[in-house]
Amino acid sequence: MRYVRPSTTQEAAALLESEPGVAYVLAGGTDLLVRMKLGHIEPDLLVDIKHIPAMHAIAHSARGTRIGAAVSGAMLGEHKALARAWPGVVEATGLIGSDQVQSRCTMAGNLCNASPAADSVPALIAAGAKVVVVSSSGRRTVAVEKIPSGPGKTSLAAGEFIEAVILPARSPRSGDAYLRFTPRTEMDIAVASAGVNLTLARGRVASARVALGAVAPTAVLVPAAAKAIIGTRLDDDALGKLAAACSAACKPIDDKRGTIEYRTRIAGVLARRAARIAFQRAGGA
Repeated sequence: MRYVRPSTTQEAAALLESEPGVAYVLAGGTDLLVRMKLGHIEPDLLVDIKHIPAMHAIAHSARGTRIGAAVSGAMLGEHKALARAWPGVVEATGLIGSDQVQSRCTMAGNLCNASPAADSVPALIAAGAKVVVVSSSGRRTVAVEKIPSGPGKTSLAAGEFIEAVILPARSPRSGDAYLRFTPRTEMDIAVASAGVNLTLARGRVASARVALGAVAPTAVLVPAAAKAIIGTRLDDDALGKLAAACSAACKPIDDKRGTIEYRTRIAGVLARRAARIAFQRAGGA
């Protein structure tokens, strides 16, 4: 196995494209290194992007916030402006692993690991986040929900990797929230999860996005759930329709951590609770 530490994005892209064997990108490594130690994967090439300066940057502009692919969960949690603007996204990323894991894990890595139960992904989808995908031929911008294609699988082509996560500019009177259910309070993965992002106008929900995790092969955007609360003051009837739409969108599995029936029901419950929190954060009564 070769280990290479490029200093530019272009160098990293060239290394990945020219490798005839199996190549992986190393950012935080909290999933990758575990898989290697367990013998699940045997890379021919590891491309460590942590030493590319842009990968550690958090930059704000009129169009939104650009978060480098190697920005850790701990760095996000310490960024006060980002935590104010997107508390749901920051809180969701903060649930990945332990305090030690937080010092290394990244949102981009959590996304590319492509677990249906990934914590940051439903929150990012609800936020309308996009990622910048790089290859030797250039860059393209892709909606977060288009990246996972199944458990452990992504839509990224050979030689492509994520350079940054882009959160859109925050509208006034907006709020987001992410909730999950786990048997344990820490160091566990979601049995079901929900992310909600909304914007208010005159006390009513003017726009919304709702996403679910751990209830399908990938995290799921649920337009019907968002439609159920748009134009409302988030009354009980609207929340009931939101929960029903979320449950209808579920396609979970039975396993030792939860049944199909339980996951389907709890997804709606979590979405209701997350919507209330997002509504309050947006300044709703």
